[in-house]
Amino acid sequence: MKLPSLFRRTPFRLTLLFLALFATAASALLLYIYVASKAEAETRAETDIRREVGVLTAIYRARGVDALNAELIDRASKGGPYLFLLMDSEGRPQTGNVNESPMSEYSGSGEQWETFRLSDADPEGRVTRRAAMGVQLRLPGGELLFVGEDIGDTEAYLNRLTQALWGAAALVFLLGLGGGLFLSRGVERSMAGLNRVVAAVQAGDLKQRVPLRNSGDELDELGANLNGMLDRLEQSMASIRHAGDAIAHDLRSPLTRMRAKLEVAIIDVEAGRADAGEALGNALTEADELLKTFNTVLAIARLQAAGETPDPAVFDAADLASDMAELYEPAAEDKGLDFSAEIERGLPVNANRAFLAQALANLIDNAIKYTPTGGAVMLRARRRSNGEVEFSVTDTGPGVPDEHRERVVQRFVRLENSRTEPGSGLGLSLVAAVAEAHDGRLQLDEGPGAVDGFGPGLRVAFILPPA
Repeated sequence: MKLPSLFRRTPFRLTLLFLALFATAASALLLYIYVASKAEAETRAETDIRREVGVLTAIYRARGVDALNAELIDRASKGGPYLFLLMDSEGRPQTGNVNESPMSEYSGSGEQWETFRLSDADPEGRVTRRAAMGVQLRLPGGELLFVGEDIGDTEAYLNRLTQALWGAAALVFLLGLGGGLFLSRGVERSMAGLNRVVAAVQAGDLKQRVPLRNSGDELDELGANLNGMLDRLEQSMASIRHAGDAIAHDLRSPLTRMRAKLEVAIIDVEAGRADAGEALGNALTEADELLKTFNTVLAIARLQAAGETPDPAVFDAADLASDMAELYEPAAEDKGLDFSAEIERGLPVNANRAFLAQALANLIDNAIKYTPTGGAVMLRARRRSNGEVEFSVTDTGPGVPDEHRERVVQRFVRLENSRTEPGSGLGLSLVAAVAEAHDGRLQLDEGPGAVDGFGPGLRVAFILPPA
């Protein structure tokens, strides 16, 4: 038979475990209290009995058996908790407040202690068996003396104390069990909410979120973390879907253009107006450009989906800037551009070197591509006053108007003054994605202005947080 879900919850099982431990500890404590209290009562009773025995034997030694007999008659008449019995040498009772000795097997010499039950009647006439203890010894003249004490009141007190403690333990147990059921029900409701959200997400509904109680407990922390995970998951799925749609949409035009060129090439080759090898070479060039575009779009999508730096490492960005300057300086000189670099040493960053190199390459390549012959391009790497590391590429090309600077970093956006240059409009998009993945930013500003017929130019700054 399967138990109800409430009784199968971990909090309820932990409550039962705690109550079991509590019951064990309480039982051990009650047993200790009972044993210790009983031992203390017996020790006190033994001390009292020894004191009485000492007094009575002193009377016997000083004045004889008749004086002891008179003392016992006097004490028995006054009442009290003590039990007395004086017997002759054969054990026949003579004087006392008990009819016979409770010592069933007396050895005949020395002291013999024993705990026994004393028959008595309560105020209502009912026979009771009260606890008592005593000692029996032989006097120097051969007579036997028994002295005991009624410890029934002490035993009754211990019984009442034990019952009260057991009652308190039972009450605590019931309260603990009720508290465990209450907590288990609360946890069950909270976990049911979590399970509903998880089941809905498994079914494909990424909009579901765990309602928070703002209690600050572990369940709220778990719910907040789960909501954060679902936010990231929804964002990643949206980015992936968007990337897929963007790739399908943005590659349609290049593929259509490539197909049209292939059709024209086939017609020209069949008509004898073009060489087949040249047509295949052009087709291969178009395929390479298309593949390059696809890889760039895919890299941007991966960066946006990850939302963070992939495989970061700490390195000196000044070394990377020097390598990029050395790589692109010949290309600038071939175009007749004045290329210069100002690089500050000691610029540690925590970044992905390959993506950062690609971003710098795109910035420098764009500057060289759009700057007319005779112009200038400058690469700078420096530390800003707030500790950030800044790469900037400044050129004397046509620049980007203010109203287009936000739009130009979007995918496949190309301005009118760049239509004559080859490209897909993905360069700055990749740079912006790299900056975002590194918690950095991209800034586009006007360049040095119109100089010798060139300008106003463009300054693109790629800014990263310090390592």
